[in-house]
Amino acid sequence: MTKTYRIGQIVPSSNITMETEIPAMLAARQLIRPERFTFHSSRMRMKTVSKDELAAMDAESDRCALELSDAAVDVMGYACLVAIMSMGPGYHRESQRRLRSRTEENGCDTPVVTSAGALVDALGVMKAKRVVVVAPYMKPLTEMVVDYIREEGVEVVDYRALEIPNNLDVARHNPDNLPEIVAGLDYSDVDAIVLSACVQMPSLAAVSKVEAITGKPVVTAAIATTYAMLKALDLEPVVPGAGALLSGAY
Repeated sequence: MTKTYRIGQIVPSSNITMETEIPAMLAARQLIRPERFTFHSSRMRMKTVSKDELAAMDAESDRCALELSDAAVDVMGYACLVAIMSMGPGYHRESQRRLRSRTEENGCDTPVVTSAGALVDALGVMKAKRVVVVAPYMKPLTEMVVDYIREEGVEVVDYRALEIPNNLDVARHNPDNLPEIVAGLDYSDVDAIVLSACVQMPSLAAVSKVEAITGKPVVTAAIATTYAMLKALDLEPVVPGAGALLSGAY
């Protein structure tokens, strides 16, 4: 009998991309593997990508974990990278422990991954010590993300802050623009390209093109989160058309 897994997502109220890109990847996986997936979300209020609003939003994540544990989901993904990284170095570990404890208290011990932790872990899996980063945030928040990645032992050689403050506008950013943006970065001597350090900025459609143009492995926050969720479920982390990390090479 084919097993169906419940995927829980803790998402900002204005995020509309995580609930499209992750289901798209897992739908593609269903074409080559037998497992099936359903998707269930709980939302934290956030409209403007600012440090204060992100901190207020993060405080709601415990409630979301409780709500999703009521549905007995098989894994939870905290779908806001910058909310975690703006809280200081290593915060993804504290967040994951705390949210899992909320599920335990509710009688449902559910693994929790964060897009922030998933990205830094993915860079480790890919043995990427030098990277370039594209992020939609204002420059001060982008610099927090860059510093967070550096604190995890990865050198950020170059980065681009697109400086889009409104979260819905982030979702409207055209992924067709990403190859040109990457072309403006110094990626010649890096191990990987972080095409979107944000789960709200669409990027999946551009991944294969950027890999072909640059000859470098490409990862995004959404791809890394999908990899981490599949690993947490003890499933083979393979998805066709989703870049090097989900190619089966790692």
